Amino acid sequence: MTDQIHNGPTTGKQALRALARYPDRIAFSWDGGSMTYAGALDLVGRLQAVFTRAGLGRQSRIAILTSNRAEAWCASVAAGLVPMSMTWLHPLASLDDQHGQIVDGECDSVLIDAAGFLARGGELAARLSHLKIFTLGKAEYGIDLMAAAEAAGAQTAQNFARPDDISILNYTGGTTGKSKGALRTHAQNATYATAILADFELPDDPHYLVIAPISHVTGTKILPVLMRGGSVRLMKGFDPAAVLATIAREKINMTLLVPTMVYVLLDHQDLSRTDLSSLDLLLYGASPMSPARLEEGLERIGPVFSQLYGQTECYPISVLRKEDHDRRRPELFESCGAPISSVDVAILDDEDREVAQGEAGEICVRAAHAVTTYWKQPELTQELFRGGWLHTGDIARMDERGYMFILDRKKDMVVSGGFNIYPREVEDALATHAGVAMSGVIGTPDEKWGEAVMAFVVRKEGANPDPQELMQLVKDKKGAAHAPKRIEFVDSLPLTPVGKIDKKALRAQFWGNRGRQVG
Repeated sequence: MTDQIHNGPTTGKQALRALARYPDRIAFSWDGGSMTYAGALDLVGRLQAVFTRAGLGRQSRIAILTSNRAEAWCASVAAGLVPMSMTWLHPLASLDDQHGQIVDGECDSVLIDAAGFLARGGELAARLSHLKIFTLGKAEYGIDLMAAAEAAGAQTAQNFARPDDISILNYTGGTTGKSKGALRTHAQNATYATAILADFELPDDPHYLVIAPISHVTGTKILPVLMRGGSVRLMKGFDPAAVLATIAREKINMTLLVPTMVYVLLDHQDLSRTDLSSLDLLLYGASPMSPARLEEGLERIGPVFSQLYGQTECYPISVLRKEDHDRRRPELFESCGAPISSVDVAILDDEDREVAQGEAGEICVRAAHAVTTYWKQPELTQELFRGGWLHTGDIARMDERGYMFILDRKKDMVVSGGFNIYPREVEDALATHAGVAMSGVIGTPDEKWGEAVMAFVVRKEGANPDPQELMQLVKDKKGAAHAPKRIEFVDSLPLTPVGKIDKKALRAQFWGNRGRQVG
């Protein structure tokens, strides 16, 4: 029997309490509209009724493909109350990847933002005609969820989720580049919001500008902001001029950016003439941040920067607070911060023994908000939790004060523009070209993207593939983020003694003695 006494509220229950507490305040706003807390609470109740009347229940699973919309967030809350489990689809992923995650996750319904993904939704609907398809807005396929919610009439939202119900099944990558579903129950998912409120320096009255997709880390700040009684300003893409103007006009005091976005803002002509005095917290992470550009940001934007660190399997893990961004102590700019209060961290060697202070080892964690398991992959789950710790795959050292400095990734993952890219996936896509014999893909230092995807390609004898054609091939198969920024043709690739492509040797000519820093 599940221990009900020692489990707190689900995220759905937390959301209902927050929305009920501040009925007249603006919960969400966007260009051309807004939604009050009371309006969001009403919509959640209506959407829950639509899902229930459609025959969806405790064992149901819904995949969500959306731009940044208040209605999509409300739909996710409603789904969790039913309770259904959710899989957020990456908006930049390829059709095959999105379809594969829906199938692997055994979803029986899909929610498509028709305004932002009309064509892609149609492609998915054609492949998944046996599933229930809901749309935000009218489309030639599926059920218009908003029209159905209007027809449902006023409904009182109710939480039926139990702590052991599946809440989230989101996909990450593995050492082979194959997708892994990271599963959390409601008990595990419920603790992330309180962890963020405890250790991230949210303003007392947060006005949160959402730019990056709510399907990922940006979305995890919405519930904490609403629990504080704040407001969420939604943007559907990164337009630097619009970002600066919005911060100034609407007195935004909190946002989250990947370093690439920070660099673009620093280079934008409007920055020097824009009033950013309202900004109190600029969270950044998910990608390497250049210390030189960080120092520039502190000088030109102000002492508002705070770095977050975590991963799909466990988020958050650590934070580099605003006070740690001291230009008199620039050595901390290379740190991913100190562990948050609700996470236990150890730096372990390959035998799962704790290393001496200052020595390199793998960051391993224990936390209530860590995943339960990898979906349908018991062997990988056993490896993830080896020795009673969750193994992050990130190699770091920890100093005497508890600050961690990531040195390299145990895996070959490339982090470009805030997106995690697995070289094997790019290599597999390149291998489908008739002129490619083999390839090796790495991340190289890049001032704009943090790391840029680069491919070393060995051509088949007599073949002469065009680099732009290869880039487009990867884009079509895996999505724009995976497409190499550079392709270099070589006669051969360096190999390890056991015959594997030596990625370390490929990287050495670009990174040298520089550690691959990770935010």
